[in-house]
Amino acid sequence: MPERDVSEDGKYVVSSSDLENAICLTSADTGERLFHIKDHHKSTITRCRFDPQSQHVASVSEDRTIKLWDLVSTQTTLSINSTHTNVISNCCFTANGRYLCTASWDKTLQLWDVQTGTFRSHGGLTLSKGHDGSVSSCTFSVDGSVLVSGAYDRTVAVWNMETLCKTLELKGHADWVTDVAISADKKWVASASKDTTVRLWNIEHSEEIPAVIETRKAQGMGYHILQCEECGKAFSISRLENSDLVTKCVFCRLKTETRSHLQPPLLLSSVLPIEDRNQIPSSTSSSVV
Repeated sequence: MPERDVSEDGKYVVSSSDLENAICLTSADTGERLFHIKDHHKSTITRCRFDPQSQHVASVSEDRTIKLWDLVSTQTTLSINSTHTNVISNCCFTANGRYLCTASWDKTLQLWDVQTGTFRSHGGLTLSKGHDGSVSSCTFSVDGSVLVSGAYDRTVAVWNMETLCKTLELKGHADWVTDVAISADKKWVASASKDTTVRLWNIEHSEEIPAVIETRKAQGMGYHILQCEECGKAFSISRLENSDLVTKCVFCRLKTETRSHLQPPLLLSSVLPIEDRNQIPSSTSSSVV
């Protein structure tokens, strides 16, 4: 499936092409194709991301390489043959654009200083012993001090970037964790899973039961893309929701919610079949490592 990302300034959309292992840059305003870089990788591109300054596009691939394409010079300015031993599945930048983190099916994450190039002599910094399964997603906090990752082992890991150690392991999903996010204040982590749930974890009070949002599969439902009136970031809501009432992203809404909202909602029979209710994880959904 093609990967896409939108630049921080909202001007560009980058997407990948499985057919030609290419990346394509498109104007967000006009839809005009600006660049099509054919054979950018030797195999399927698994993720492409803009840096926060909207100056570079990082891409990772099944060929285990990392590439940085410059929007100004319109050239590939960095190509890294990583030491990952399996497919690189995802990547993310720190807010200052200096570090790029890569997630891999080899069960590790690697950290690359793409501005100073110190990895050229020593390689990337490997974050290991975080997951027992292929790592599928990763994201940094705004200040770069925390990294969150999700994996095929159904767990979410929270990393301290100063010590490069895992500080929390969040358990509760019943299937592969496909995506993760962290709030600007570093109090909340959101995770999405193939078990059809999205979970909100209060990592500031990790000993408490996190709020759980159960979601149902809906074919052809579609989504609205809105801009948060508080932080200005883009977020999506289902077309079944009233976009006039939902004007803030989930993290900004959580800032003003009371502690009573931390309790997990009741599971409705329409959400889970009777035979599946016995599979619901126990109340201990997070543990300190």
